[in-house]
Amino acid sequence: MYYWYKKMRDMPGSDMGGFTRVLHSGNSDNLMDEIPTVVVDPLPEGLDRGYIVLNRPWAFVQWLDKATIEEEYILMAEPDHVFVNPLPNLAHGNHPAAFPFFYIKPTENEKIIRKYYPEYKGPVSNVDPIGNSPVIVKKSILEKIAPTWMNVSLRMKDDPETDKAFGWVLEMYGYAVASALHGVRHILRKDFMLQPPWDTEVGQKFIIHYTYGCDYNMKGELTYGKIGEWRFDKRSHLRGPPPKNLPLPPPGVPDSVVRLVKAVNEASANIPNWDTL
Repeated sequence: MYYWYKKMRDMPGSDMGGFTRVLHSGNSDNLMDEIPTVVVDPLPEGLDRGYIVLNRPWAFVQWLDKATIEEEYILMAEPDHVFVNPLPNLAHGNHPAAFPFFYIKPTENEKIIRKYYPEYKGPVSNVDPIGNSPVIVKKSILEKIAPTWMNVSLRMKDDPETDKAFGWVLEMYGYAVASALHGVRHILRKDFMLQPPWDTEVGQKFIIHYTYGCDYNMKGELTYGKIGEWRFDKRSHLRGPPPKNLPLPPPGVPDSVVRLVKAVNEASANIPNWDTL
């Protein structure tokens, strides 16, 4: 992610500024010298109850408080994002830009959302179908949203009904509700990100998010849900970085998947000491 950030930052059309990895382990690690990093504390032990994403809003609260951030706008992104085009500032004034997720459905969960977004605030449709990432938001606005995002997320995790309904994306709903509580509406940009294998063309989109496994037979046919004769899945590499020179997919596999594997291979070939990380 950092390799492609640096490469795209310096290309025409980029508004990309400084980079910070927010590390919420409370301790430094072996990448501190390679990637600009701010270490923040995790939540008090036991508070996340195994849902480690709950540390994210707390990490942002700490980072915003302790860091000197020169830029007026902040992009919140994740390690499984690869920049494939130079990123301009998609936000406009006080309106942040965000990617809409098809599985974040505030209006279909009105009963639950109303626990945190009362009727006097307006219709549930004011809650955008987003998470915090990718989002480009003015720093001054994020400073207001972040504590609310943390508190709403903790309240959601404390409520069994909400926890069961939202599961792994609970914290995404936390950010969306917190933004709405502050009257912040996001510009929804479907071109912000693509997600192989479902999105097949890179085109003018800006980020590849490799969250889904890519499984294909040797005819280039998708076998999603079944391990393919050829596959790329980040979950295959939980114990360490993927090896250099991953095999390219067979003919017929969509451009987005080919571009992703080539991007991983280029980065691993150029990052020093890759094999000893």
